[in-house]
Amino acid sequence: MAEVTCFVALPFVAADDGIAAGEPVECFSPNAAMMRAEALSRKEGHVGAVAFSRSGDPATGDFSDTMVIRKFGDVPDDLSAL
Repeated sequence: MAEVTCFVALPFVAADDGIAAGEPVECFSPNAAMMRAEALSRKEGHVGAVAFSRSGDPATGDFSDTMVIRKFGDVPDDLSAL
């Protein structure tokens, strides 16, 4: 299978031990991910959000590192686990 690029908006919520990731939302473009992340960051209960992309082969599970498009509000400094 060919390499694909996924665009994602990921909200963050306050947790007992800091900030936790919420439910990711897959988007059709980098701009859509950025707009969705901004909207999610303003949603009640959310403290921030990030728009990011990843490229890879879903058939093999091999993906490149996450590329952050934009951060909104409070998000963890280390996003390497995305």
